[in-house]
Amino acid sequence: MIKHEWRKQEKEFYLPKNKPELITIPSYQFFTLEGKGNPNDEAFSEAIGVLYSLSFGIKMMPKHGITPSGYFEYTVYPLEGIWDISNEGKAKLNFDKNGLVYKVMIRQPDFANAALARETIESVQIKKPHPLLDQVKFESIEDGLTVQMLHLGSYDDEPQSFALMNAFCEANGLVRTTFKHREIYLSDPRKTATEKLKTTLRYFVEEGSQ
Repeated sequence: MIKHEWRKQEKEFYLPKNKPELITIPSYQFFTLEGKGNPNDEAFSEAIGVLYSLSFGIKMMPKHGITPSGYFEYTVYPLEGIWDISNEGKAKLNFDKNGLVYKVMIRQPDFANAALARETIESVQIKKPHPLLDQVKFESIEDGLTVQMLHLGSYDDEPQSFALMNAFCEANGLVRTTFKHREIYLSDPRKTATEKLKTTLRYFVEEGSQ
């Protein structure tokens, strides 16, 4: 059986061009963690570590003598995040990363279900205990109609891409349904030069009234 690689088989959902496009994203299942504050803080790194521990926990099950029903070889999906600003942050005149609110997540393969997720959380809790494991959720999320594009470069330069997405929405009669947005991290910032970082950005939209 061919290994499922999201960069190849699901390219349209994860690797858009560096210009806005309209696309409908179906429902997927994720391990998720919610938090707030500066993404450069240790708490954010801890959350990411927990999500990867769970994701590789499912992927590596066959190597530990457990093969879930429907299991297939696959590449672990990329880290994603839905971002917002807290009420306190919105009240400030200047943008402050400490006012950010986020839900970070990693998509899981189609064969994963709630029972398998619970089993994985319990297993990781034994092998690599962490207090955040008690806060992990396994949930289905559907982005639906979205505008997405590839952002190349520093995360701090994302407003330049957001401006292009805003213009695309206005030109095509699209209205954002929320000021939250999704980011999909295609590069490892620990191993990639800042100017070469690749991030897929998404707005959640609906067609405006004519």
